[in-house]
Amino acid sequence: MGAGLRRLGEQALASPAAAVRNPTAAGSGITVVPSGCAHNCGGHCVLKAWVKDGRIIRITTDDRPDSPADPQLRACPRGRAYRRRVYHPDRLEFPMKRVGERGDGRFERISWDQATTLIADAMRRVRDAYGPAAFYNHYASGGSSLFAGSQMSARLLNLFGGRLNYYNSYSSACSRWATPYSLGTEDSGNSADDFVNSKLVILWGFNPAETIFGTNTSYRLKLARQAGARIIVIDPRLTMSVQALADEWIPIRAGTDNALMDAMAFVMITEGLHDQAFLDRYCVGFDEEHLPEGAPGGASYKSYVLGQADGTPKTPAWAEPFTQIPAATITRLAREYATTKPAALLAGLAFNRRAYGEQPVRGTVTLAAMTGNVGKSGGSAGGVSYSVARPLPVGGLPAGHNPVTEAIPVFKWTDAVVRGTEMTAADGVLHLPDGQTTLRSNIRFIFNTAGNTLVNQHGNINRTDRILRDRSLVEFIVVTDQFLTPSARYADVVLPAITWFEKNDMCTVWGHGASLIFMNQAIAPMHECRSDYDIFTHVADKLGLAPQFTEGRTELQWLEEMVKVSQAADPTFPSFEEFRRRGVHIFKYDKPHVAFADFREDPATHPLKTPSGKIEIYSSRLADMRIEGLPAVAKFIPEWEGGPWDPLFKKYPLQAIGSHYARRVHSTHDNVDWLEEAMPQRVYMNPIDAQARGVSDGDPVRVFNDRGELRGRVRLTKRIIPGLVDIPQGAWWTPDAKGVDRRGCVNVLTSERATPGARGNAQHTMLVEVRKA
Repeated sequence: MGAGLRRLGEQALASPAAAVRNPTAAGSGITVVPSGCAHNCGGHCVLKAWVKDGRIIRITTDDRPDSPADPQLRACPRGRAYRRRVYHPDRLEFPMKRVGERGDGRFERISWDQATTLIADAMRRVRDAYGPAAFYNHYASGGSSLFAGSQMSARLLNLFGGRLNYYNSYSSACSRWATPYSLGTEDSGNSADDFVNSKLVILWGFNPAETIFGTNTSYRLKLARQAGARIIVIDPRLTMSVQALADEWIPIRAGTDNALMDAMAFVMITEGLHDQAFLDRYCVGFDEEHLPEGAPGGASYKSYVLGQADGTPKTPAWAEPFTQIPAATITRLAREYATTKPAALLAGLAFNRRAYGEQPVRGTVTLAAMTGNVGKSGGSAGGVSYSVARPLPVGGLPAGHNPVTEAIPVFKWTDAVVRGTEMTAADGVLHLPDGQTTLRSNIRFIFNTAGNTLVNQHGNINRTDRILRDRSLVEFIVVTDQFLTPSARYADVVLPAITWFEKNDMCTVWGHGASLIFMNQAIAPMHECRSDYDIFTHVADKLGLAPQFTEGRTELQWLEEMVKVSQAADPTFPSFEEFRRRGVHIFKYDKPHVAFADFREDPATHPLKTPSGKIEIYSSRLADMRIEGLPAVAKFIPEWEGGPWDPLFKKYPLQAIGSHYARRVHSTHDNVDWLEEAMPQRVYMNPIDAQARGVSDGDPVRVFNDRGELRGRVRLTKRIIPGLVDIPQGAWWTPDAKGVDRRGCVNVLTSERATPGARGNAQHTMLVEVRKA
């Protein structure tokens, strides 16, 4: 490796940039470096590192002038506790290679030169034996900055010949897959600054107080409430969003959302509260008169709801035993939503991670259309309500051309390891070349750049463990990370990565938001840790690809190039150095974005990107698929492992979910002591269920099903419905000698079974039993 390459890869990381270090007081020796938090909570907020003698001594947040028009991007406790991650005693310090069985977590120290040589040699070996389709750039990267590790590994693999693609995500597979079948796009949300124009807001499984969904989403909802909007939350748990934002909490049995939606529709139809004029002009398939050509008689949503198709009217009394919501409450909710205008139905992502997650997603669109709230300020079209089609002009690192066209559903990657050459279009494989009916290879090589979905966050951990331990399947796994996570324990080579306080990067708010944050390097890299750019530059060098990989640019030069897109689009965007000094730029818009406003104004001139150009309550495309569990109209389908209707319920009579915890971002921060002290890992359970099992608050309990078992302490609370336990997802899997998890990792209980359409994860659908340990 030449000295010039070393300088190219690392010159931006040698020391923090003095240009952005702002002294706090003369003689104090403290400088404040603007940065940000880019973990995938949906926020992305301003952080400021107070540095003295090369060490971060304090972290604060946004202190710009604050106003409703331009609110501060304030960080939550996760970001403000980040110092405990940077200086954690368990930080990985040097490269290591596996010396024991894969998964046992036994490694020995090696040099960077040895590590990159091992990786390059394995890459050549796998490519020569199986071809480029055997490589997989694993989902998730520990953060969602614009210069993240997964982008580096993707770029390198594309230069090396390509890699197997994936589509969808663990977060929103069903939401983003199903919404276009109704609306022609997945970007169906109004911008958050439009919430204030609503008279009624229904947060359906939506918990922005904990999951953020764009910095200041909760603040925008508070402004709406102050302006007179009533806020209702539908959720199995009394969440922080209920506490902070809501006028009413309607608890619901998990997985029965479509039963509630169908019963609400029944009330609207039978009482004449639906917007028939809107449905007639803008929609297809609500009633028999507006079914598309070729649809069978009796297939409309109205016929289904009234029971004309199956003999069962979807009345509130019908829905009550499924949902556990009193029929009178369902009737009142339907009337309020139908008669309060405008009203916004904002759906979260929890129900899209259930057995038939496509159905409630399309159900929200149906209800929004029935009430005429689509394309209206203060309203909502349903679907992916946080995804806003408002341009945010920001550049990115080019991934380059991937010669491999095939793509798998991201949740099915373990199937591609075990039986990739048997996977066909029926398994969700897309873009198979002409004449090719299956994948060309099983997955044989994995880059896992700081993600924990390799093991910890995937469904049915014990199955994943068995697959990854078998070295006849995946031949080589590379993990870059800051800690030896449960996923990193399965690496053949582990590489120590730096935190974003040790490098330069940028991030944007996803979903609701309009900011670009520069994350300045605050301290020098610790130990032997390196940036992802530096790591993959040196692997590229071993492959003879360094010039193509870097294009002669340093990290800062790439970031400056990316900012040019913003500068060209926004005349108020500052120079690169001034942007770094300020740390944040807010893109300004003249008015709130209202999704489908042009369609509502003139549907002939601005049709939707559906086959009919209209809102498709009945989808001919879905009907033509003829997939069980994927009907042409959204409807309630009783889930497997969903409730008393499942035969397994006799053995495992409790539903379980793995909620997003305010103290973690997925599994990130699980090892941060301050956050553990504030919100320790617990099994949340209703006192009614606990009493029947002789369990008291604080007791150690066993939670188990046929897939696995975990141990944890129980927290009894009336803030969760009877029949449901909540084990917050993200705890680091810690099995004992018998394979019993001792940390409370919910994914020893979850299933690898995918949803029928998106083939997305259904990890909120499971039945368990709880016993005192």
